[in-house]
Amino acid sequence: MQASSRAIVSNQPGLHDGLAQRVARSLAHPLRKPVAEHTREAFTVARRWYESRGDMPLILDAGCGVGLSTRRLAARFADHAVIGVDRSAARLSREHGPLPGNALLVRADLVDFWRLALAAGWQPLRHYLLYPNPYPKAAHLKMRWHGHPVFPVILALGGRLELRSNWRLYLEEFALALELAVGVTAAVEPHVPGDAARAPEAYLTPFEQKYHASGQALWRLVAELPHDAGLVPTDPTRPTGKEA
Repeated sequence: MQASSRAIVSNQPGLHDGLAQRVARSLAHPLRKPVAEHTREAFTVARRWYESRGDMPLILDAGCGVGLSTRRLAARFADHAVIGVDRSAARLSREHGPLPGNALLVRADLVDFWRLALAAGWQPLRHYLLYPNPYPKAAHLKMRWHGHPVFPVILALGGRLELRSNWRLYLEEFALALELAVGVTAAVEPHVPGDAARAPEAYLTPFEQKYHASGQALWRLVAELPHDAGLVPTDPTRPTGKEA
């Protein structure tokens, strides 16, 4: 496969100098965004599906796009329940083969879905963030997951958190945010897909395949995190027992 995907261009030469402040703020102030009703309904469906899987360990594929990664993770981990979440109905409706019986695709707002999952006590064994939108402009730090108010929720879910990106700086920032938030050190390492020439399924996402075919370097960060709901600040103005 030949590709000519453009490398990420940013006006930010190094780690964002506002990152520590953003992380500190997310740890100190609760996220008060109301949960969208469509996501609440979607989570109810996902929870019933997951509970019907019995004692299967959970894998979350956060921001799964067209769902190819969800399918391939489900094939690799046949004894796990894999839930892919994306906000785009158009992306999720693209045909990438049948969905394995241990996989579910959910259209939902990821920020709200994460919060509902934490409130429900979910503890994913593995949690993937594959090639998230980098938002490369310096002014968009708060839109990157490590600069977003939902960052403590991502960490609080726990499990083996894995990020991949073709922008090394994104992962370096995430690694620093991890250390600031929970004292966990995670290395940013080169990622080379397996024998992709003979096995296209070695690529988890179409972006991974496109970037690799374009000759771009790919990067990976893996962190083992405990489940810790207490990491997320609570809103004292909310009635007890309500979801975030």
